[in-house]
Amino acid sequence: MLRSVRSGRRTTSSPSPLARRLPLVAAAVVAAGLASACGPSPAPVGSAARAGAGTPAPARSADGTAPGASPEVSATASALPSAPASVSAPASASASASAPSPVTTRSGSATGSGSGSGGARPTSAAPVPSTAKVPGPGYDGSADARALIDAALRAAKSDGRMVLLDFGANWCGNCKAADKVFAQPATTALLADDYHLVKVDIGGDSSANSALLRTYSPSGGTYTMPVLVVVSPSGTTRVDTHATGNPPLTADGINAFLRKWAP
Repeated sequence: MLRSVRSGRRTTSSPSPLARRLPLVAAAVVAAGLASACGPSPAPVGSAARAGAGTPAPARSADGTAPGASPEVSATASALPSAPASVSAPASASASASAPSPVTTRSGSATGSGSGSGGARPTSAAPVPSTAKVPGPGYDGSADARALIDAALRAAKSDGRMVLLDFGANWCGNCKAADKVFAQPATTALLADDYHLVKVDIGGDSSANSALLRTYSPSGGTYTMPVLVVVSPSGTTRVDTHATGNPPLTADGINAFLRKWAP
């Protein structure tokens, strides 16, 4: 009987300390799992706002990652800042890009767009002398011959042509023959290219014009008209037909004379 009682006491006795601790450990494990599942997201502050304001964050697993995504991708996506909506270039950069390059024509200066600083730079060409005006036939007795000669000499110093003085008279037959040759295209071209022609009337009573004749043809005596005198830009007489004789008053004769004394 005593053994029975003792055996029953063993079966109804209080549980051991180990048995009492097992439920507490299990409860602690369950509580830790719940806390991990519902705890804060490891993403930085503000990532939810960049993903979309007002949109609830997706549910996460116990390890803190979104369902279906690897932890590495989630961490990278949450760490990168979102790109701005638009990026505009600085105003100074856009202005300098749109502004054309200066353009100049001097050698060694910058050029316009297309040539650039490394390209060949254009140089201004030497001015081409303009065609000299060839006066028409006849002689103007009222013209200021001295002023006309001075103007021709100034022009000759500028462009390098010779000055051709034609002393004659409107009633002179030889002078009219020379005028007809001067009017021919080939002779007109020679005169325009190489001479400044000044016609001086010595058939009237102009003492001033007669003095000019003696200045450029000082040998004197009887003059056979026309008297053709070629003068250099410096004012020096190169040839005087009163001293050498006139060339043949034909196209060939006058053209040969003009070519011979051209600059």
